[in-house]
Amino acid sequence: MKLCVIGTGYVGLVSGACFSELGHDVMCVDVHEQKIAELKAGRIPIFEPGLEDLVKSNQAAGRLTFTTEIQDAIADGINVFFITVGTPTAALDGGANLEYVFAAVANIAKHAALTRRQNPNQIVFVTKSTVPIGTNRTIEEIVGRYIPSDGFAIASNPEFLREGAAIKDFMRPDRIVIGSSCEKARATLDAVYYPMTSAGVPLHIVSSVQTAELVKYAANAFLATKISFINEIARLSEAAGANIDEVVAGVGSDRRIGLDFLSPGPGYGGSCFPKDTQALVKTAIEFNSPLTIVEAVIAANHRHKLMMIAKIREAIGGNLLDKRLSILGLAFKANTDDMRDSPALVIIPGLMRQGADIVGYDPIAFENARALMPDIRIESEIGAAVKDADGVVILTEWPEFRDLDLNFLVADCRGKTVIDLRNIVSKDRITDFKGSYFGLGKPKVSPDPKTEMELLLGREVA
Repeated sequence: MKLCVIGTGYVGLVSGACFSELGHDVMCVDVHEQKIAELKAGRIPIFEPGLEDLVKSNQAAGRLTFTTEIQDAIADGINVFFITVGTPTAALDGGANLEYVFAAVANIAKHAALTRRQNPNQIVFVTKSTVPIGTNRTIEEIVGRYIPSDGFAIASNPEFLREGAAIKDFMRPDRIVIGSSCEKARATLDAVYYPMTSAGVPLHIVSSVQTAELVKYAANAFLATKISFINEIARLSEAAGANIDEVVAGVGSDRRIGLDFLSPGPGYGGSCFPKDTQALVKTAIEFNSPLTIVEAVIAANHRHKLMMIAKIREAIGGNLLDKRLSILGLAFKANTDDMRDSPALVIIPGLMRQGADIVGYDPIAFENARALMPDIRIESEIGAAVKDADGVVILTEWPEFRDLDLNFLVADCRGKTVIDLRNIVSKDRITDFKGSYFGLGKPKVSPDPKTEMELLLGREVA
């Protein structure tokens, strides 16, 4: 089938590459000329494991093309358009900014209307962007200004992609959700996904676009709730002298709960959870059905990030004035260069306001971090980042941090303190460490007094 994907961000580029991998001919459209020029040249503007190879192989096979002109897709006879443009948080009210969605839909409809005689087939508008309940009704009204009602159909096909695992999530998803009141639209999308559903991927077709819209928001809000819940339990565990790793194992072994999204950390971030929970709260208020649990989750997540600042300060000795801290990991999660709503963007400024000198490191996101935080030093090598530090803080769960030799890591540090806010360092490395290790939700691990005194005496002699 011939498909068009509007937008080449994380969702659009991954979707376009994966659709073409399924055998479809895909044209990706984006208004940003520089981005399209880069993509045509085989240069990928975002970091996502496996994406570059997938794009290049399907470009070479002739199944994946890029353009800035929607009329190219119309002229090619494409009748299925996936909308994947961004829906950022609106500055005024915290809802979703839908201007890019509506502009894209109007642009498609306007150009399609001009070629109705040459291409009278029904056009299917498929919303993959995360949009509030009722958005597709507005899309239907916009398209109806240009195309007769029997000439188009509207469908919602929300994405459930995790940054850092987006290719896997697209090609081997837990489910595919399609919402439309139009039988032809449902049949069209059934055909689009047939290579996957024929291999056993569950297809959930719901009766309306509103239902599909709510499925996406409800899923993200629930996952954000699990994260905030386990973070609060981790703080309680730490205060009570319990071990959060064992708590998680005991709770997550219950099949009704599961272990996914039960890893404590510095708070959720990224392009989805913060934006989508806020938009859902706003939508619920508009329908006079407030979501007090989701409101509490948003507040709990922000409070948790602030409490991580306090945790770091106490681990360093209660005073951050003129203390140098090395922050390892700046992206909001591992395996991405995305800094959007990263916990680092709250925690680092909070540490600096208390007098700390910050040096950051991230194996992938360092360039994005430099653009967002020009006032701090960002290193691309871990050794340079930890030199002369009074403490080392792990903020992102990069796999390379799991097996860090902590003694080697702090060899050139002024202080021998590691604060692991992801609990990622392996038990063996923690056991061998001759400094102080602070995890999240578990007791501090310190060397025995004799070893600690030897370290202090050695530093004095030096």
